[in-house]
Amino acid sequence: MTSKIHASMTVSEWLMLLTLSLLWGGSFFFVGVLVDELPPLTIVVLRVGLAAVVLHLYLLFKGTPISGGIRVWAALFAMGLLNNAIPFSLIVWGQTHIASGLASILNATTPIFTVVVAHVLTQDERLTPARLGGVVAGFAGVAVLMGPQLLSGLGEDILAQSAILGAALSYACAGVFGRRFKAMGVKPLHTATGQVTGSAILLLPVALVLDKPWTLSVPSGYAIAALLGLAVVSTALAYVLYFRILATAGATNVLLVTLLVPVSAIVLGVLVLGESLALQSLLGMALIALGLGVIDGRIFRLMKRAPG
Repeated sequence: MTSKIHASMTVSEWLMLLTLSLLWGGSFFFVGVLVDELPPLTIVVLRVGLAAVVLHLYLLFKGTPISGGIRVWAALFAMGLLNNAIPFSLIVWGQTHIASGLASILNATTPIFTVVVAHVLTQDERLTPARLGGVVAGFAGVAVLMGPQLLSGLGEDILAQSAILGAALSYACAGVFGRRFKAMGVKPLHTATGQVTGSAILLLPVALVLDKPWTLSVPSGYAIAALLGLAVVSTALAYVLYFRILATAGATNVLLVTLLVPVSAIVLGVLVLGESLALQSLLGMALIALGLGVIDGRIFRLMKRAPG
């Protein structure tokens, strides 16, 4: 049994979602540094492995280790498989064959898959025309934001593009599956810790066989700093926020973050790197904002309150 959630997010949940999008948006910078020195699968294993170590040390410091026995750990491993091991592997493989921009657009289909999966498997996240319309508007906003030129390769490498879509479907299933942890009495911090632990254990043998990390050169100090940022900020802290939102606002709402990550990346580029904000970017962000407002229901509530 899963616990009931509320469809319309509170202000604090929206703030957590925006923070999560910034944390995950920053991961693209960290990965961009690391791919020059380490193979992708090794990066993924180090990312979840170091995040697991950090979170376990924090739990040890607090004196609150994960409890619950085999049933809880089996669910955590399943979550790690659906939310990290499968999608990370599919995305890494897919991005070796198609452009990262196209991969980002395909990954932004995650909320579309989520509203369908949640409709089939839950009682309180039913699919409505407004919710589906909002998700489609948000996805269109991501496509505009990233630029129509990135769609030029669409349909050329069907297998690689299917891998990215498979990752999006896996994220959707993970979001719905992860709702059970609140009903099981597992706190968001424990869920985040157990998930990355399971992911690391599942992916480590694959990385050892394929990447042979003992043959790699020692990464530079710059790469090590990027790895720590990726593991601690964009993974450990990010997943604690992810499971907090998931526990109360549900899978559909938390996975709206995939629509916000491109926005965060552009805003960070403007604020940190001094990049210019194009009209195309403003239009894309407006579409995303419209989609989020429709999904949340606030636009309709405002229309009802408007005089006239």
